[in-house]
Amino acid sequence: MKQTLQLKLSQHLALTPQLQQSIRLLQLSTLELNQEIENYLHENPLLERVDEPPAPITNYTASGDTPQPVGEQPAAEPEASYNESDSGIGEWSGESMGTGSAGSQQRDENDEPSYAEIQAEVTSLRDHLGTQLAMTQLPHRDSTLVRLIIEALDDGGYLTQSLEEIHEMLPAELEVDLDELNIALKHVQNFDPPGIGARNPAECLALQLVCLPASDTRELALKIVRNYLDQLAARDYVRLRKAVGCSEDELREAHALICSLDPHPGAQFAAVDTRYIIPDVIVRKVRGQWTVTLNPDAMPRLRINRLYANILQGTRGSGLSSQLQEAKWLIKNVQQRFETIQRVSQAIVERQRQFFEHGEVAMRPLTLREIADTLSLHESTISRVTTQKFMATPRGIFELKYFFGSHVATDAGGAASSTAIRALIKQLVSAEDGKKPLSDAKIAEILGQQGIVVARRTIAKYREVLNIPSVSLRKSI
Repeated sequence: MKQTLQLKLSQHLALTPQLQQSIRLLQLSTLELNQEIENYLHENPLLERVDEPPAPITNYTASGDTPQPVGEQPAAEPEASYNESDSGIGEWSGESMGTGSAGSQQRDENDEPSYAEIQAEVTSLRDHLGTQLAMTQLPHRDSTLVRLIIEALDDGGYLTQSLEEIHEMLPAELEVDLDELNIALKHVQNFDPPGIGARNPAECLALQLVCLPASDTRELALKIVRNYLDQLAARDYVRLRKAVGCSEDELREAHALICSLDPHPGAQFAAVDTRYIIPDVIVRKVRGQWTVTLNPDAMPRLRINRLYANILQGTRGSGLSSQLQEAKWLIKNVQQRFETIQRVSQAIVERQRQFFEHGEVAMRPLTLREIADTLSLHESTISRVTTQKFMATPRGIFELKYFFGSHVATDAGGAASSTAIRALIKQLVSAEDGKKPLSDAKIAEILGQQGIVVARRTIAKYREVLNIPSVSLRKSI
């Protein structure tokens, strides 16, 4: 085969490093963005935050003379000193978008940390029970078995393993009797909070009822939780009244007493992982118009380190040149990220104006394509912008994706948002008669009378999304 040379022209799309960084920053949440910027700050000495104490500025001349320290307000700069107009190296602090001055976010060196910044110590359930065990005068063997039961409890305070399983795990040479484990469990069940050490919900509620003062209502409640808890959960009140032989008023009082109990007594000692949301944008009504502004607390304030920039001004071919370019890219991409978020948020607010005026029932259908066509952006860009980005409004904090929803046809030929339909379902259920709750078919019929055509299975799906129980579980006495 004869070898020849051929020339071909073709076009292909190549993502530059700057474009790749821009896409990556756009899809990050505020927390992830701050973590990403912290990594850049550690790796790139030319990048720094505006709210950090500035490093001493030293001007370097191009001829390599001895550096001269510069005061806070120099009278004049040498011709070769670093400045924004000469080198094109600027900073972005968000001041043009209403974030305020850098000094307003700095902390005084003499300020003491507020007490809110100190996390309170959390006592675990095992520590709480261990403290009570230490105050009981039990023999060492019994105390060890009680400690064994405490360690076997789950976070809710339940003993999920049977005593037989715990007994089989113990070494035979200890000669532990099953009755000794039962006695140890009784000790645990006498600890605070009441209900600890129960093996099932019925036993947990019964342990709490035993601690209450004796009364006819308590005895009836004990009888129900020990023998008829399944029927109570199914809200089969007619059969339950016949089984326990009580009146409707007596059953109502016993039911109220049972509902006042805690089915998870150990949950109050569980460590709660609190997650705070910093909204990216803030929506306010100004002179009758809903406007979107960027949240200054969510915007990192970055700039080029002038000390290193001045060094680069007087040197050629330094290894810091690439890091300088990376710092400039990052500042520009972060600025572009927030500008895009603001544009998309403003477009969403303009289309969902009725939501901000009247609430969820006025939410209109909205798709990513509508916003993309309005802003001349790609749908994938809108998807990245609306993921894990939050909007603070007078009605609460919402993720940007919350304002997008499918549409349901109406008799008038229009469309209703699925969010608005869920809000209507919530309203109907909250206003229903507890003795005759609305079925899914009845809700669909009521919505049909309002011109919204919704199938019964769609109502059931929306009801499950709203965590609304079925009609049988919503029935009250």
